[in-house]
Amino acid sequence: MNLEDVARRAVEATVDAGATDAEAWTEEGVSRRVRVYAGEVESLSDAGGRGVGVRAFVDGRSGYAYGTDLSEPGQLEVAKAARDAAEAADPDEHDGLPDEFGTTPVDGLASDAMSGWSTEDKVELTLAVERAARERPGVTQVENAVYSDAQGSVALANSRGFAAGYDATQAWAYASAFAGEGADLMTGLGIDLGRDPGALDPDAIGAEAADRALALVGARQPESRRCPVVLDAFVAVSFLGFIGSMLSADAVQRGRSLFADREGDEIADPVLALADDATNPEGPASAPFDGEGSPTRRTPLIEGGRLLTFLFDARTARRAGRATTGNASRGSYRSPPSVGTGNLVLEPGEKSLEELLQAAGDGLYVTDVAGLHSGVNPVSGTFSVGASGLLIEGGERGTPVRELTIASDLVSMLKSVRAVGSESRWIPLGGSVNAPPILIGEMTVSGT
Repeated sequence: MNLEDVARRAVEATVDAGATDAEAWTEEGVSRRVRVYAGEVESLSDAGGRGVGVRAFVDGRSGYAYGTDLSEPGQLEVAKAARDAAEAADPDEHDGLPDEFGTTPVDGLASDAMSGWSTEDKVELTLAVERAARERPGVTQVENAVYSDAQGSVALANSRGFAAGYDATQAWAYASAFAGEGADLMTGLGIDLGRDPGALDPDAIGAEAADRALALVGARQPESRRCPVVLDAFVAVSFLGFIGSMLSADAVQRGRSLFADREGDEIADPVLALADDATNPEGPASAPFDGEGSPTRRTPLIEGGRLLTFLFDARTARRAGRATTGNASRGSYRSPPSVGTGNLVLEPGEKSLEELLQAAGDGLYVTDVAGLHSGVNPVSGTFSVGASGLLIEGGERGTPVRELTIASDLVSMLKSVRAVGSESRWIPLGGSVNAPPILIGEMTVSGT
């Protein structure tokens, strides 16, 4: 089945049903998931699906409908439902198709090697991840080891003559390991991702989970202090994902972002450079066009310490009198597009992690935070979140610590960045983010 043809026919059916403009998003794909525990396969799933989502525009109103029947009768039913939904909606002068359509060449989104991996091969990879974690001395349990992948195709067409599609594959695996006993039981996560299973290193994933757990064995609550803080890549990614959500023009226009009215202001140290880039071939969220057919691009967000712009789709761009940044995002055919990040990329610096620790002197190395999304005020940017990690003693990893909180506000934190690490990685936590560790000059650490 040619998805572009399906999308074109769905658009034609929507216009024939009375829509002024129309857009159809089609997709089909398969996904697999393997979970192992104690050397045995605990669960295995293999799922497939396809569907079409249609946006209809009628006299300044828009409606959305979707379905899984891609036959012509199924398309006609979805088209009529979208048209009916538009007629019942409130008018929005800013809604409508984007003014610019197109694609950006992005190589390597789909790996041909994916088809060469059998289910048995993927099970063995998952078992290897668990073995690598479980066999590390000091590890008392591996809670789970999981492998997942997805491969599929999407296509978009609209009544302005645009039609395009692309294929993509993704594979990832993770393990969660425990070390210690009783109340001192500590956990660690290891993760990796790529375009196919061959890009994953099961030994490295398991070892990372084990090492992160073992590093925290014997952790105690530290004394309260103000000190330099090094955020490891996992924690940096969590903060950046939250910051990216507040750089959405929709959040700004709704008054739900501390960055509203801050465009052009100095909000960070010049050493920090953040961009949204859906054209990076390695990015999990990369694509040639966004969720409404605008070409994807690299959009610098923070450079030289200044906030350069927000992320726009067509509707928020019209409301602001701006151009879209190609950031219309879709979860699937079941939902209409809305503003979202593509791949957030923090430009790496020149210092290794060890050099960041040395530069910190005496401080805190944070390897995990809890409650970030509930612990940050999106309007003021203030936060107080639970954390664990290691004290930095004389520039080296020291005593493991837990049951502490780190507190500041996001702008103060960004302005206090003193160095960005050189070792970046993709971590799919809170979106698609690529980041290295970060040295913060000073933060409040609350313990005993």
